Amino acid sequence: MNKKSVKDINVTGKTCLVRVDFNVPIKDGVITDTTRIEGAVPTIKYLIGKGAKVILCSHLGRPKGEFNLKYSLKPAADKLGEYLGVKVKFAEDVIGPAAKKAKAEIKPGEVVLLENLRFHNEEEANDKDFCKTLSEGIDVYVNDAFGTAHRAHASTAGVAQYGFLKTAVAGLLIEKELEIMGGALEAPKRPFVAILGGAKVSDKIGVINNLLEKVDTLIVGGAMAYTFLKALGKNIGASLCENDKTELAKELIKKAEVKKVKFLLPVDNKIADAFSNDANQKIAEGNIPDGWQGLDIGPKTIAIFTAAIKDAKTVIWNGPMGVFEFENFAIGTKSVAEALSKIDAVTIIGGGDSAAAVTQLGYADKMTHISTGGGASLEFLEGLELPGVACLNDK
Repeated sequence: MNKKSVKDINVTGKTCLVRVDFNVPIKDGVITDTTRIEGAVPTIKYLIGKGAKVILCSHLGRPKGEFNLKYSLKPAADKLGEYLGVKVKFAEDVIGPAAKKAKAEIKPGEVVLLENLRFHNEEEANDKDFCKTLSEGIDVYVNDAFGTAHRAHASTAGVAQYGFLKTAVAGLLIEKELEIMGGALEAPKRPFVAILGGAKVSDKIGVINNLLEKVDTLIVGGAMAYTFLKALGKNIGASLCENDKTELAKELIKKAEVKKVKFLLPVDNKIADAFSNDANQKIAEGNIPDGWQGLDIGPKTIAIFTAAIKDAKTVIWNGPMGVFEFENFAIGTKSVAEALSKIDAVTIIGGGDSAAAVTQLGYADKMTHISTGGGASLEFLEGLELPGVACLNDK
């Protein structure tokens, strides 16, 4: 990683604005998944251990620029305090009197969390005046929110991009994301296998194009596989398909041939007569009958995919193999997760549903890295520059 991190600068006595991702699910005032808060703890502990003054900022949900207590970050402040073992003070606004008072009074080793950034429309608009006010009283900008690094918002890029905070570095979480995923893309141990699933080819065109330049094997499952199967002349019944992307699918298959990349698609599918866990189901090899739709990969495909995974030394996985939320159509996804848990390789899970799958199945600790950003990890895998990384100081 050619960007500076908190470890490359002196933060003692400095007031640090730390962009974290505390966009966590909250039900009846209780946080139901604390993964993102836990992910920020190492950076915050590092900073307070060095005697920095830590001002945290984050968004939560979509309050649409209005102050709405339903989207308050107060529960996140309380939960973070439990992990840190210190009181996390909470400022009840972002750029108002409470925030200004907190910045003026904070002492070394203390932590303050500002209220939800998205109570201001100026945050997502990357408004220059908002960036200036947010930066007042701050010495150092630290971005540790990989999940929003692909957004050019005030708190993810603007404060550094507009030059208000000259010292701008990565937190330990972003540093880890860039080192592990960047390392896998730039100098992978081989064989290098990428597994892509999910609903749409259109969401992953750039990712497929970029990975075809780098991998030895590309595995495609999930609903996006049916667009490729249709492009190859297969009958896919009522399966999800992007008909306007079949020509592109053919081009991608052709590119794989030219690059000598093994391109693996399902040879059999678990199909249903309705989109329901309780629908009638059967295994179809080759063509899918009219009125039926593919909701998971079949047993022969599972055998082919897991065999390809077994020999790999680097694997990147993004997207489930079927309708993972339906128990009867989760076998393909579970089989891939299990196969990854058993190999001696660098295994990277690219956020979103794949991350949820390995976590739910209890395989999280068997993976080298689970990305904290769905959209950001996809754009990174596509080879795009992320605004929240581009704005940081080079080493």
